[in-house]
Amino acid sequence: MLRYLPFLLVLALWIYAFIDCLNTPEEQVRGLPKVIWVIIILLFGEVLVGPIAWLVAGKVRTTPAGGSTPSEWHRNQRTRFVAPDDNPEFLKSLKEEAASSSSAKDESLLKDWEADLRRREEELRRKENGEDPKDS
Repeated sequence: MLRYLPFLLVLALWIYAFIDCLNTPEEQVRGLPKVIWVIIILLFGEVLVGPIAWLVAGKVRTTPAGGSTPSEWHRNQRTRFVAPDDNPEFLKSLKEEAASSSSAKDESLLKDWEADLRRREEELRRKENGEDPKDS
């Protein structure tokens, strides 16, 4: 089983580089046109030259979201994820949704349920007393 590990690692790196190249916007590709990079990755994938060349020189790499960068552009483009219960916009939308739901509709539904419950209770009482519930 271990003898297949190098082959699987090469295959995984080749697939990763290929998909990464395809998903990279044209503006972030360095050195050569994107089509040429795809061809290099496909032709030289078995010997790792193509995928490693792509990963090292083919794409403009950015620092991780938590890292510091001297470029002002990266600072302005960084996305900050917030949990829903900490997101003021989400909480505001919940309050608006609750306020806009019609309480009259809820009350009407509750009255219908209560009427149905009374009807069923009456049917049960009549059954227990030996009366035919359909007589009423």
